[in-house]
Amino acid sequence: MTTVKFATDSPYKQEKQQHHITDFKYKEFLVGSGQVKSNNKEVPEHLKVINVALFAFGRAGSIHLTNIMKNSRLHLTYLVESDREKLESVQKEWSLPDSVLLSPQQDHKVFSDPSVHGIIIATPTYLHKDLVTRGLKARKAVFCEKPIADDLEDTRMCYQLAKEMKQPLLCAFNRRFDPSFCQLRQKVQAGEVGQVHLVKTVARDCPLPSIEYIKVSGGLYHDCAVHDIDLVCWVLGEYPTHVFATASAFIPEIAALNDHDTIGFTMKFASGTISMTDISRNAVYGYDQRLEVFGPKGMVSSSNERPYPLVTSNVHGTSEPPLHYSFPSRYCQGYINELNHFCDVVQGVSEVSIPGDNTLKVTKIASALAQSAATGQMVEMVY
Repeated sequence: MTTVKFATDSPYKQEKQQHHITDFKYKEFLVGSGQVKSNNKEVPEHLKVINVALFAFGRAGSIHLTNIMKNSRLHLTYLVESDREKLESVQKEWSLPDSVLLSPQQDHKVFSDPSVHGIIIATPTYLHKDLVTRGLKARKAVFCEKPIADDLEDTRMCYQLAKEMKQPLLCAFNRRFDPSFCQLRQKVQAGEVGQVHLVKTVARDCPLPSIEYIKVSGGLYHDCAVHDIDLVCWVLGEYPTHVFATASAFIPEIAALNDHDTIGFTMKFASGTISMTDISRNAVYGYDQRLEVFGPKGMVSSSNERPYPLVTSNVHGTSEPPLHYSFPSRYCQGYINELNHFCDVVQGVSEVSIPGDNTLKVTKIASALAQSAATGQMVEMVY
């Protein structure tokens, strides 16, 4: 049978094609080429380029530095790092002037410089509280890797100080800014799966972090589990009433630190929703990150990502490239997006999307999971 009966008018006579809302990269192209505006609000002249200071050039700091240098809205005024070799290396890489490079003993220059609009904190956890409070008291906007402080009361104090100083304090839960997770949440919030019955997340680290890092990480609950806790609560729009966790340390060096490398936990919500999460410090096959939401109307899930969509088929079978090696590549776009959100906040384009109340509750839940694993008992949440 001929198919000529399906012929249509020339595509030039049809409605012009438009990019789908999910194609965020094409939208970035349109903004960069001046075809559309990034926002409709007028930015004050003195904030069109935001001067920032970056504290520490470790795992997260190196990601932020690259994104700062590539972002036309940001200018790196200072980089504070204790390792002189790192400073010299990055100075050569980005052709930075000597005036940008500071040791921690010189960091008073950051807080006394009125031209600095904001600070980005990527230091070990035990340094967060001091830098956050100093930054806020100096009336700087603060972007801080989680956690804001070592304990709940200090975290609450930091947010209270931010309110008093009228300065934004953004806790960097980068997974909220991942495009696939954002789309998933939008579908869930729009009711595409109906009332949510089950949520499942997987977060398995690659490569195995160094023992030096684990010693200062704050432990598996507050270093890793907080991301999944925040992600689940953000997707659902509610916080759990009960939590239960069990944990093991299969790696002797981690066990010696009284920490864990493997956790399984569940959370029960007032709506009836149940979430289940498994976390590992050591996935040899790549950075394993999955999220699934199930309800009576169906399921929506975010699967693992690979560097490129290539499939090889031969006599040995079919193969694909391995998963992204680690978090800098898997959450590359999320890190870019969260830094752009910080720019929007500083420029007055938007409000902080992660309120202090959320960070406090997530911290409480992480501590409750640690308590549950230690006692073997379910913990009822009191906020």
